[in-house]
Amino acid sequence: MTIDAAHGAPPGTGAQPPPELVQLLTPEGERIEHPEYDVDLTADEIKSLYRDLVIVRRLDTEALALTRQGELGVWASLLGQEAAQIGSGRALGPGDMAFPSYREHGVAWCRDVDPVKVLGLFRGVNHAGWDPREHNFHLYTIVIGSQTLHATGYAMGIQRDGTEDAAIVYFGDGATSEGDVNEAFVWSAAQNAPIVFFCQNNQWAISEPLERQSRIPLYRRAEGFGFPGIRVDGNDVFAVLAVTKRALDNARSGQGPTLIEAFTYRMGAHTTTDDPTRYRLQAELEAWKLKDPIERVKAYLVKSQMADKEFFAAIDEEAKSIGSDLRKRCLELPDPEATAIWENVYATEHAPLAGERDRFTSYLGSFEEVTR
Repeated sequence: MTIDAAHGAPPGTGAQPPPELVQLLTPEGERIEHPEYDVDLTADEIKSLYRDLVIVRRLDTEALALTRQGELGVWASLLGQEAAQIGSGRALGPGDMAFPSYREHGVAWCRDVDPVKVLGLFRGVNHAGWDPREHNFHLYTIVIGSQTLHATGYAMGIQRDGTEDAAIVYFGDGATSEGDVNEAFVWSAAQNAPIVFFCQNNQWAISEPLERQSRIPLYRRAEGFGFPGIRVDGNDVFAVLAVTKRALDNARSGQGPTLIEAFTYRMGAHTTTDDPTRYRLQAELEAWKLKDPIERVKAYLVKSQMADKEFFAAIDEEAKSIGSDLRKRCLELPDPEATAIWENVYATEHAPLAGERDRFTSYLGSFEEVTR
């Protein structure tokens, strides 16, 4: 079922059912129409989206290089998923709260989180580094799917506060097999919570292909829980923006949750500890490269004569400069105090935790006594 109508044509209308996959920009850069979704963007807005896509890919490349050089402990690349993240991130309103997993670097960019704070987490020098309340962007969550419950609880809270905001929660196709995600579906449906479930279906749950995870398209699972689901071309930033805006508007206006399945592809490894050549074919990767989310926007800008080669060169140069600055600032991040691990765990002092901290401090102090 789509957001506003049951799946298929309305009875008696004789109309054709809408396409299963919402797409507004083809991989070749051709603008197409969809019977239910559209987005009206100026040339400057499209160029701004292109800039976002290029910059977050550059930041991702820089982080990968830092990891290979031993400067980050691990990195979860967003390569190939830029449109899903920028399109949904730019659909958010100032008061909406986003709950990421650990790969939403593009959404963090849209919420004005300094990328060096994200890298600090993977460098092991901070606990995330940003204030979720300042950016309305929650901390990264490593435990698969647990953030869906956090987001559902938050959505129920703002519903009771009477705000006109919504929550959005990001997770992957593998997380849909977790109990936490299904419990979040049950609760959000029962409470009619103002939440958007944004599943980035990148086809692989580490090494487990999608066909071993579900017998039906993931977006259709929502129907069993009593709320709408929709599949969007996750490599089409226009379509993702349009679908996410509609879902958020519906959540804010009291129509409850929506499940968005952004159909995309993880072009890199699951993380830098993974080797995807051991479980997937190169031909599959090559096929998805032809659907690159950045190249299709570039092709559209060129065909429509909205941008010239000077524009693209300037964006490339800006992305390079931002990437170089990120590298420099990452290497300059100071190591934290050893006791920093106990900070910001609870809102107020917690006796057992304080005891652990004090014993650890005493233990460290014993080394100083020996060396005197």
